[in-house]
Amino acid sequence: MPDDARQASARLTDDELRRLDAHWRAANYLSVGQIYLMANPLLTEPLRPEHVKPRLLGHWGTSPGLNLVYTHLNRVVRARGQDALCIWGPGHGGPAVLANSWLEGSYTETYPDITRDASGMERLFRQFSFPGGVPSHVAPETPGSIHEGGELGYALSHAYGAAFDNPDLLVACVIGDGEAETGPLAASWHSDKFLDPVHDGAVLPVLHLNGYKIANPTVLSRLPEAELDALLRGYGHIPIHVGGDDPMTVHRAMAAAMDEALDRIALLQRGAREDGSSERPHWPMIVLRTPKGWTGPKEVDGLPVEGTWRSHQVPLAAVRDNPRHLRQLETWLRSYRPEELFDAQGSPREHVLSCVPDGSRRLGATPHANGGLLLRELPLPPLERYAVPVDKPGATLHEPTRVLGDLLEDVMRATADRRDFRLVGPDETASNRLQAVYAASGKAWQARTLPVDEHLDRHGRVMEILSEHTCQGWLEGYLLTGRHGLFSCYEAFAHIVDSMVNQHVKWLRVTRRLPWRAPIASLNYLLTSHVWRQDHNGFSHQDPGFVDHILNKSPEAVRVYLPPDANTLLSVADHALRSKDYVNVIVAGKQPSFDWLSMEQAKAHCARGAGIWEWAGTENGREPDVVLACAGDVPTLEVLAAAQLLRRHLPDLAVRVVNVVDIARLTTGEEHPHGMSDFEFDGLFTTDTPVIFAYHGYPWLIHRLAYRRTGHKNLHVRGYKEIGTTTTPFDMVVGNDLDRYRLVMDVVDRVPGLAVRGAAVRQRMAEVRLRHHEWIRVHGTDLPEVADWSWDG
Repeated sequence: MPDDARQASARLTDDELRRLDAHWRAANYLSVGQIYLMANPLLTEPLRPEHVKPRLLGHWGTSPGLNLVYTHLNRVVRARGQDALCIWGPGHGGPAVLANSWLEGSYTETYPDITRDASGMERLFRQFSFPGGVPSHVAPETPGSIHEGGELGYALSHAYGAAFDNPDLLVACVIGDGEAETGPLAASWHSDKFLDPVHDGAVLPVLHLNGYKIANPTVLSRLPEAELDALLRGYGHIPIHVGGDDPMTVHRAMAAAMDEALDRIALLQRGAREDGSSERPHWPMIVLRTPKGWTGPKEVDGLPVEGTWRSHQVPLAAVRDNPRHLRQLETWLRSYRPEELFDAQGSPREHVLSCVPDGSRRLGATPHANGGLLLRELPLPPLERYAVPVDKPGATLHEPTRVLGDLLEDVMRATADRRDFRLVGPDETASNRLQAVYAASGKAWQARTLPVDEHLDRHGRVMEILSEHTCQGWLEGYLLTGRHGLFSCYEAFAHIVDSMVNQHVKWLRVTRRLPWRAPIASLNYLLTSHVWRQDHNGFSHQDPGFVDHILNKSPEAVRVYLPPDANTLLSVADHALRSKDYVNVIVAGKQPSFDWLSMEQAKAHCARGAGIWEWAGTENGREPDVVLACAGDVPTLEVLAAAQLLRRHLPDLAVRVVNVVDIARLTTGEEHPHGMSDFEFDGLFTTDTPVIFAYHGYPWLIHRLAYRRTGHKNLHVRGYKEIGTTTTPFDMVVGNDLDRYRLVMDVVDRVPGLAVRGAAVRQRMAEVRLRHHEWIRVHGTDLPEVADWSWDG
């Protein structure tokens, strides 16, 4: 321990420690009250069954430890004038965080009806885990929170995301020992190798070991201290150990640990910012060992509870029906001596609040936990600067994501001073053709470098780590604290963060209904290296199902775009980066693909979300005999090639070509804000014409979105059927029956009257597919008429 930390903790008098203990006891009392009581909050009369909730929900076991951390964070924040945010990782620590928010006054400021007196305390208690109330975990409704309770594994990555580009911010992160067993948490310990001590804030992990999960011991709590210490030092931290079950002893040790940690942080930041140190910092952390359910019932019905898994949720479960349990609950509550903590009106006494910071430095009032308050508009340049010229459709080819990379380079450059935009991804920035950004910012890296390394930068804002979970957690923390970003990922492996994005969507849905929560920048995904061009990696890299997962979520918060070329990708990306409170998923290829629309046309088409490409069809004012629809870059190519074949072989056929960029347009306005009216849908797809739809992903999604439409019985969808391997690009579409020849065969099969008239055409199409099969096995490349195809409409 540094000398100044020892001196600071030594300067804590017995009276100051008693005041800290009073705050902690008050928080414990309020935590128990929320779990159990709906009346008689100050125990002004003997406890009766009707004072107790009929359904007891909540988690006591972790609460006293969280209350201890909150109390001691209050002390150092107040003493040092430190801006701070805390991530509460243990899944169901809601009672503790709500209790502390109420004590400090931030809860009442957010919810004026929950006053800081006896009536407000009663409402605080009653609303907890009660119909029409608040959840049992830390939730969007909780002031000071950016992390949903129950998101086990993500607390530490959220904390680092919050600290990036926040140089004056301390982000404390309480990690439960159950959470510490998860894979995402294990990977996120490496985030310290990416934290820039000059431009970023500090993260103070607090590993809270209380020994048990729901019913089992936890791994880290059973390790000998020396082994655990070695593990954490191997991650690059300097652990400070605190433990025990005597409150005053633990208070004194925790105060000393907080002082030591913050002193070390200040020393490391000063060395980097003022002295020019370039060594990778080894940041402090705290390992806190306290009994699970500390200060609660030691035994219930003859069985040990405190310090065991039995204290995890509700230690006394039959309070309304068992008089012995009722008496034990009253004894437990009175053990905190509430008459010393609250005055006759139920307000916290002055000495209880002596450690609480003022104003926005209170943990429940920090604007960093309501990031929309800090959000600035992203400086996006005009799209025309990056647009590819399109004199006629299909005459040129570009790599769409490489074109987008030029735009992102300038966004990165424009935010160089304000530092509020980051690009994250699992080691795929260059693979996904976005490497132009390196000219504006290198890749964040604090570990050792070698001469062969490229683009590593101690101050970089491109974030790469081969852990999708960590990338997601970083970006979520960054967005929730008021900044902007983009997550670039191989399409197949976006599924790794299914659970995380699910929680983020739920967060957005709830915050939209909280008027005090300001909108934040959208979570934007760019999914590339997609299913149809993973022919070189093979079956393991072929999965377009993330879109299905997203479209199962709250329609008000999710958007999915499939731009067919470079200019439409620019238009969609511009829209997504400007938006707030959405999860935007953009699926776009990185391989050379045809340019179909000029920038002006692309903007108009993306604004519509779906539209007719008149230049590709052969309607010429007639009613269409067939509609060829497409969504996605490769399906668009195949549909246009099929339209060209139909023009050549069946010139009298009236073909309409429809391209869909915004996939939610296919559903109704009742199901999604972007859904088309029936009138609009019927005008685009008709009510009685066969529709052959080539779709990027699993075909049944299109059926699910359009099943209510009048013409759904005429809809035939081709898409990915889980058939893949290492093969040629065109063989991928042939294997899944999405190819141009199969689409022409579908037209012949489904347009009335074509079965006879188009029989010869159908036979020729089938023969080309057979010839393709033989050709690739001899030559290893696609047929010349496919490889050299171009639009000549």
